[in-house]
Amino acid sequence: MLDLEQLAALYQKHRDAARARVQEFSIAGCHFAFNSRPAIMGVINLSPDSWYRESVCLTAERAIQRGHVLHAQGADIVDVGAESTLAHAVRATEMNQKSKLLPVVEGLRQAKILVSVETYEPEVTRACFEAGANILNLTGTNRSEEMYRLVAEHDAAVIICFVLGGNVREVGEFRLGDDSAAAMHDYFARQIEIATRAGVTKILIDPGLGFYYPNLRDSAVRVRHQMTTFLNTFRLRTLGFPICHALPHAFEYFGEEVRSAEAFFAVLAALGKTDLFRTHEVPRVKAVLDALKVF
Repeated sequence: MLDLEQLAALYQKHRDAARARVQEFSIAGCHFAFNSRPAIMGVINLSPDSWYRESVCLTAERAIQRGHVLHAQGADIVDVGAESTLAHAVRATEMNQKSKLLPVVEGLRQAKILVSVETYEPEVTRACFEAGANILNLTGTNRSEEMYRLVAEHDAAVIICFVLGGNVREVGEFRLGDDSAAAMHDYFARQIEIATRAGVTKILIDPGLGFYYPNLRDSAVRVRHQMTTFLNTFRLRTLGFPICHALPHAFEYFGEEVRSAEAFFAVLAALGKTDLFRTHEVPRVKAVLDALKVF
């Protein structure tokens, strides 16, 4: 059971890291003051394989409509993906991804809504940037230098995800150790060096894709890892860049109340000083963050 003593011990052990500040920057004229105000990213899934049914949109019109709703509910950014990360999901070709993503990107940008595109394909990335996308949610490591150059060329931002493999669909075992935050720190330090060398200046890092590794399928092990990662987020902020977290679900524990799970994990992520909350449940997470502001 998580308790105050554990939180106090974590803080005391890493007191200096708790004071770390991160870079703030503007995306398409919208300034993100990460050190004083966390931001929210709403989710649109264009793949029918995505299990979070409330976020699935099977037409461009429906996706654009959902993007408007998410923005009105408080999302600063809308993240759009055309391929599910589930192991059994059908792989989406570059052509399939572009045919789904481009009209949605164009429609949302016409409404001046900031758009993040989740992909690990360079040609999809290029096409989405040309259509007006503002952020690459990079869910792979293959051809990463090429991807970073595309980000720099379009003065865009990138979310660098923690992926031990070529992409999120092709991962191996996650090496659970006594201090996974330290290993993630080294991983992100290397990726940030590559990205900045390519000319990227607007960077966020996302440790959360470690949640999907095969050896984390045991619910207790996975949820413990998720909670630990959230609470240790502030230690990664010493890299100097803001942290993005995709909030999980823990269906085994929440059952029929699974739509409340992301709000619960948002509390832990906020305690760990998360800067950008990626969520399917924007109004619930916004309510949590607004309530925490009282203190």
